[in-house]
Amino acid sequence: MCFSAAASFAAAGTLGAAGGLTLVKIKKKSELPFASIPLLFGIQQAIEGAVWVSFGAPVVNTVATYAYSMFSHVLWPIFVPFSVLMLETDPTRKKILRLFSFIGLAIGLYLLYFIIAAPVTAQIVNQSIAYNSPHLYAALVMALYLVATCGSCLVSSHRIVNMFGFVLFVSFAVAAWFFADTFFSVWCFFAATLSIIAYWYFQSNSVGAEPGRSGV
Repeated sequence: MCFSAAASFAAAGTLGAAGGLTLVKIKKKSELPFASIPLLFGIQQAIEGAVWVSFGAPVVNTVATYAYSMFSHVLWPIFVPFSVLMLETDPTRKKILRLFSFIGLAIGLYLLYFIIAAPVTAQIVNQSIAYNSPHLYAALVMALYLVATCGSCLVSSHRIVNMFGFVLFVSFAVAAWFFADTFFSVWCFFAATLSIIAYWYFQSNSVGAEPGRSGV
């Protein structure tokens, strides 16, 4: 979480528990990626807790910073559209989601290159953590990042997944406007909190007549 080590570890524990509850509700392998989102965010929040406590220990801080960046910059643009694609049953939407998955893969690999090529650093700014990861064409990359993550959710035929994409985009706008210097930390916190919607998706399906249908 973006405000303190204690808050980060508390969020990690809560998301870990929610992730476990979500995973036990899956009924087929194709649901596993989307169901894993809360647990993965829990791991990311635990890593950010490690970033908080590692200031003053340069080696540990570097390792934790790079690990966090692998989630925020590389995993999510690849994993989110893939997980939504795996849920989808509508043939037309699946074609669109394959395109979004390709965009996410390209953005993730592009950012991975710069994470490897240039130092990634973390520093405390206004009681949050700012991650500095220089790369080219920042505005275009962020736009494509949004297409891959938020856009893929909006294309889904599942209403709860649509809601996840919408609130994820709203949280992006809030984080970009009010927390520009610490954007990735704050937006990832918002996204982690919102990932509880994944549990709602599977909980709704478990009480519905037919799991995984587009009405949910």
